[in-house]
Amino acid sequence: MASGEPSAKKLRPSKEKKENTTEKNTPEKAPKRKTPEKAPKRKTPKRKTPEKTSTKPRLNSVFGMGNPLLDISAVVDKDFLEKYGLKPDDQILAEDKHKALFEEIVKKFKVEYHAGGSTQNSIKVAQWMIQEPHNVCTFFGCIGEDTFGEILKQKAKEAHVDAHYYEQTEEPTGTCAAAITGNNRSLVANLAAANCYKKDKHLDLEENWKLVEKAKVYYIAGFFLTVSLESIQKVAKHASENNKLFTLNLSAPFISQFFKDALMKVMPYVDVLFGNETEAAMFSKEQGFETEDIKEIAKKAQALPKVNKKRARIVVFTQGKDATIMTKGGDKIEMFPVLKIDQKDIVDTNGAGDAFVGGFLSELVQEKGFEQCVKAGHYAANVVIRQAGCTFPDKPDFN
Repeated sequence: MASGEPSAKKLRPSKEKKENTTEKNTPEKAPKRKTPEKAPKRKTPKRKTPEKTSTKPRLNSVFGMGNPLLDISAVVDKDFLEKYGLKPDDQILAEDKHKALFEEIVKKFKVEYHAGGSTQNSIKVAQWMIQEPHNVCTFFGCIGEDTFGEILKQKAKEAHVDAHYYEQTEEPTGTCAAAITGNNRSLVANLAAANCYKKDKHLDLEENWKLVEKAKVYYIAGFFLTVSLESIQKVAKHASENNKLFTLNLSAPFISQFFKDALMKVMPYVDVLFGNETEAAMFSKEQGFETEDIKEIAKKAQALPKVNKKRARIVVFTQGKDATIMTKGGDKIEMFPVLKIDQKDIVDTNGAGDAFVGGFLSELVQEKGFEQCVKAGHYAANVVIRQAGCTFPDKPDFN
């Protein structure tokens, strides 16, 4: 519509000129021809309308809640891997034998710290894509009152994310060690405090709930279903009742498999559902969809019962290097090819899914179309897989 406005403006003055030429033989009416004061009044408000599309998102308009982890990355030697029974390229949850690993990697090697955890990664990427103002994105999660917790708070601040952690003393701050050897990364995650989030101790507090109310887009990774279902339900219901956007990620096949009941209690509130091809396949199996066709799975997931009838559910499934698919309502499915990348430029694909969601959210909160949201997601993922961990350069180059 904006592109049509200038032509309408040009037509009006020209029409007036034609009318005035018929009055050349009536000089007494000449002063009436000079009435330009009305024309500018018509033009000025019309010039301002396109500015609405470029309005920056307001503070705390994106809300994320999940499992915060402090990512600790270091280049290690083979002896370190062997000592803790680690494979060069693997992802595991820490066991008792790995407890000393986190202190040793810090003491023995040069480490880099980053604010991590699936939801926090996505929130961090969304803020990076938006750039300014800072603190557009809010994050809630649980940490320990310890050194790693202090570092995590500092790293979230450096990422310009407005993080409000529930701090407790029962468990230490969750960590994820990335032991790097050559091109391989062995990840060891210790959720610890991340598992201790309490709705009544944090989410229900007036000052915290006010931050939830300020948001208009909400994102939670499926991993948090294992921690505090009641917290997710409270946020989801608020979003639905106020016609705001509530988004959820399937996150991992085991969520659909072992936390099916919790997942389906939240699903009626989901406006945008994210997942990848393996997560979609497990979701289909557990829901009895009786199909392995990812397009059909997306359609069936979209058609599941929904509380807020004002919005049709959007389902977005990524497929690695293959095209991302998105439902468009009814039987319509749209395909979006990912950005091409040379295999030698890929450093680490672990943060690709989190980055995709972050890019998507950055446009969603600015009320851009879903197609533009997917493009932003592809861009963010393409940047992050060129880096170690879910990290990125100072500024994005996305239009």
